Amino acid sequence: MYAEATGLGDQISSKKYYTERLNLTIGPFRPMISPMKKALFPGSFDPPTNGHLNIISRAIDIFDEIHVVIAVNPHKSYSFSAEERHQMMEELCEPYENVSVHLWDKLIVDFAEKMGAKVLLRGVRALADFNYEFELSMLNRGLNSHIETLFMPTDPKYFVLRSSQIQELVRLGGDITTMVPEGIIERVTERFSRAPG
Repeated sequence: MYAEATGLGDQISSKKYYTERLNLTIGPFRPMISPMKKALFPGSFDPPTNGHLNIISRAIDIFDEIHVVIAVNPHKSYSFSAEERHQMMEELCEPYENVSVHLWDKLIVDFAEKMGAKVLLRGVRALADFNYEFELSMLNRGLNSHIETLFMPTDPKYFVLRSSQIQELVRLGGDITTMVPEGIIERVTERFSRAPG
């Protein structure tokens, strides 16, 4: 009755009325366009593991682009060369259309700025991982305040998965099929079976 008495009945049912009221309260309406979301997934990937692939497979549903960034540190000893790690990760990530693989030998925040990415994706397995990753995230944020670090807990089945454990299992003749992707098991087994104990 009140709307009819005040002559607002037609206005209330009209799009124009709602649009005008909306503009008065929150400003002109603009379509929501989601910006391209890019995330970097940095690591040594020495060797790539099923845990790494699990993080990537979950992240592709969250981000539009995932950039796997393989660390190249001349002061660190690796089981596989940078080129070998790059080749293995490219093979493993081939099924994912929005995942690309890169080598990088500088600060990860510099690569993020180069790619226009603001998120670093890190998998964490336990409290010890988190402590280290948290300190690293603070360091990266100090270098570039626009960079955020997203911690993704590992799948329980990969909770204790570490490169050192894989190497030890291979040396002792253990089964690593649940730890390492099928496509690279032969290369990993060959490399670690002749590695010094």
